[in-house]
Amino acid sequence: MKKAFLVFMAVCIGSAFVALAPEASAQTIKLKFSCQLPATHVVSKLSQAWCKEVEDRTKGRVKVQLYPGGTLTKPDKIYEGVVNGVSDLGQSLLSYSRDRFPIMSTTGLPLGYTSAKVATGVVNEVYRHFKPKELSDTEVMYLHAHGPGFICTRGKAVARLEDMKGLKVRSQEDGRRIVEQLGGVYVFAVIPAVYGMLQEGKITGATNPLAGLAQSGYRLGEIANHVTAAYSVAYTAPFFVVMNKERWKAFPEEIKTIIREINNEWVPQCGEAWDTMDAEGRRYFLDHGGQIIGLDRNESARWKKAIDPMIQDYARTLDQRGLKGEEIVRYTIDTLNSMQ
Repeated sequence: MKKAFLVFMAVCIGSAFVALAPEASAQTIKLKFSCQLPATHVVSKLSQAWCKEVEDRTKGRVKVQLYPGGTLTKPDKIYEGVVNGVSDLGQSLLSYSRDRFPIMSTTGLPLGYTSAKVATGVVNEVYRHFKPKELSDTEVMYLHAHGPGFICTRGKAVARLEDMKGLKVRSQEDGRRIVEQLGGVYVFAVIPAVYGMLQEGKITGATNPLAGLAQSGYRLGEIANHVTAAYSVAYTAPFFVVMNKERWKAFPEEIKTIIREINNEWVPQCGEAWDTMDAEGRRYFLDHGGQIIGLDRNESARWKKAIDPMIQDYARTLDQRGLKGEEIVRYTIDTLNSMQ
C-alpha cells in the first residue's frame, strides 16, 4: 500500500512539472520600441514589420510594441531614453543628439549622395569600419539614411548659386553650414513645421529629401514650387536603431543570433524603402505642378567648390576632438564613391 502511494505521488508530481513546463518555457519577453517617424511613414511601417519578424522568428518568445511619432519619447530624447531604459529600443536621427556622434555624423555631410540605398550602405560601412565608441552605450541593431537632400523652394526658382543669396532656408541644426556656405540665410525648424512656414512666407525654402514631398511624408509637394536637384552637394541624414545594452545582454544567444540575422536583412530594405518614398514624393510634387531643376556640370562644380570648405573644416573639428579627422572623412568619401 505504501509503495503504491509513493508511486502515485511520484506520478502526480511529475505530471505537475510537465503541466508547468510549457507555461514556463513560453514566458514572453516584451519590448518597447520608440520611433521618431509617424505611423504612416514607409520606414515606420518597415519598423513595424521588423517587430513582427522578431516575434515570428522567435516563435513568440519576443514581442515588440512600436510607439511611432515620438509618442513614448520625444525624437531628440529617444537615444538617451534607450540608454536609461525608458524604452528598450529606439529609432531617430543621429543629429538630434547634437555633438554626441561626431564620427557617424561625417556621413551626413553634403558629399553628393545619389540614393538612399547608397547612403544607407555608407552609414553602415562607416560604422562597421570604425566601431565608434560614441555608440557603445547601446547595442546597435542597424543604421539607415534617407535619399539625397535637396533644396525645395516656394515662389523662387534656384538654378544658379547666385539665386541662393539671402534666401531664407529652413534646415536642421546640422544643415546650417550647408545653407550658409551656399549663400542662404539659415532658419531652424523641424520638418513638420515646414509646410506652414512656406505657406505663410516665413521661409522661401527648405532642405529635405524628395521623401518629404510625399503625401505619406510631410506633403511638401503641395506647397513647394521648385526643387533644385544639386546632386554634387546632396547630403543625407543618418538614423539609428539601437537597443538598451543591459536588455540585449540578458537575451539567450539563440535570440541574439535571430535578431542579428533580421537586422542584416533590414539594412537594404530600409534603403529601398527610402528610395520608394523619394519616388512617391517626386510624383506627388510633379502632379501638383512642381518643377525639378537640374544643374549642368559647370554649375554643379561651382556648388561643390562652395561646400568644400565645410567638409575640410569638419575634418579639423574631428581632429580637435582627438579623432583622426582626415582619415574618417576620406574613408567616408571613398566608401561613397565605391558604391555609386
